[in-house]
Amino acid sequence: MTSQAEVAPAKLDAAVLKIAGVVVLGAIMSILDVTVVSVALPTFQTEFDATYAQVAWTMTGYTLALATVIPLTGWAADRFGTKRLYMTALLLFTIGSVLCSTADSIGQLVGYRVLQGLGGGMLMPLGMTIMTRAAGPERIGRLMAVLGIPMLLGPIGGPILGGWLIDVASWHWIFLINLPIGAIALVYAWWALAKDSPEPSESFDFLGMLMLSPGLASFLYGVSSIPGEGTFTATKVWLPMLIGGLLVVAFILYSFTPKHPLLDLRLLRNRNLTVATITLAVFTVAFMGAGLLFPSYFLQVRGESTLHAGLLMAPQGIGAMVTMPIAGMLADKVPVGRTVPFALLLIAAGFFTFTQVGTDTSYLLLCGSLFVMGLGMGGTMMPIMTSALKTLTNHEVARGSTLLNILQQIAGSVGTAMMSVILTNQLNESTVIPGVTNPADGSPVTEAGAAIAAQQNPALAQQLPPDLLHRGLQFVADSFATTFWVGFALTLLTLVPAFFLPRRRQGSPLTGADAAAAPVIMH
Repeated sequence: MTSQAEVAPAKLDAAVLKIAGVVVLGAIMSILDVTVVSVALPTFQTEFDATYAQVAWTMTGYTLALATVIPLTGWAADRFGTKRLYMTALLLFTIGSVLCSTADSIGQLVGYRVLQGLGGGMLMPLGMTIMTRAAGPERIGRLMAVLGIPMLLGPIGGPILGGWLIDVASWHWIFLINLPIGAIALVYAWWALAKDSPEPSESFDFLGMLMLSPGLASFLYGVSSIPGEGTFTATKVWLPMLIGGLLVVAFILYSFTPKHPLLDLRLLRNRNLTVATITLAVFTVAFMGAGLLFPSYFLQVRGESTLHAGLLMAPQGIGAMVTMPIAGMLADKVPVGRTVPFALLLIAAGFFTFTQVGTDTSYLLLCGSLFVMGLGMGGTMMPIMTSALKTLTNHEVARGSTLLNILQQIAGSVGTAMMSVILTNQLNESTVIPGVTNPADGSPVTEAGAAIAAQQNPALAQQLPPDLLHRGLQFVADSFATTFWVGFALTLLTLVPAFFLPRRRQGSPLTGADAAAAPVIMH
């Protein structure tokens, strides 16, 4: 073992970046996978002769697996060590990916996606823990900026990659592509990560697990069912949400009793962590919801292909790439309370353009607005996470990153479901075409629904009266604009908790043995 004092800064920087490469590879796999699979849902319907509700379980099953395993990650990291647990997560995710490519029924695919989720759920909290311990509190901002690149670019690169793979090869390759990446990541992790020195075993909070993991899974199942049901009042929605919510509340009340709870809510006594957590929650609801809406607008209103819609989203990723490294360096030198509000205002400025969208809004204006949003996003998410983690002790980091990842999972699911329901309800108010029904289920067809279908079916577009097509498309565009107003308002709302982020330089709580251990790199 080599202490920080015994290693030249340049060599240490190279060693830390080597570890960052391991974490980024895992993050790329897990985050890209979610967005790539979302593009393939129509393909799954055709290949497996399944309904949309059935193929949506490929996303829901993955999400529920994440919710189940994330709470266990903090305890397991302390008990078994981050290196062996991270490599186990990579192995589970890679095996699950290969199995997904062999599925010959929708049931098999959903089952294999659950296995993927068990591995994927551990990758992000473990990656944050590994990087925070490796970098030390003084440089965590720069290292978290590296981790943030796949987090922000995944929703952009996923549709491009998924659309391209499905077009030139087959749906199997959206899973098989994880095999070489996973193999490289496993070898890289074995070589680069420090040998584990796990903490003395803490007692496992079995009672807490019986409440928290099923509670989160049940709650997110209800939330994930909202878009398909179209209402919060459906039994499939409110009953699991109620059961899950009660279990989570019971866990919260119980969690202050045991010495080592499954999820350490005592960390929220740290003011910086609490403020950062609230800010991140509101921001994630807005960001994840918007991430769903932007490509959908290009697909449903402008009639673009999946690949072209993904390419039109690229300016957002470019903007994030410009500011994220800068924001990471600033997070180590300037209090995030002085930078994040300005980044949020950039996001709001770009978002406002989309509240005015129509059927022929200039692509130059839209892409420019996405670029401005990207500039803001690059200066928002990872600095907030940096503020949350940099005041924790070395031992608290695993628990803190687990807490943040659970929060992100819940907020992301709520944001996606909320935006989907608002948009769906807006579209359902469109005028019904007299005497026309959907041949699949006999339901009435609206002008908006016909216009959306015609965008992807030129033959159908020629059969529709031009005035009906124009009215339908205009209604769809107006529905998107109304929903974008909600995302815009949520972005502005994020400014409220962001105002309480630290405005003075944060000191490190790492002292003594922890201070020596945090930046240690072993090979």
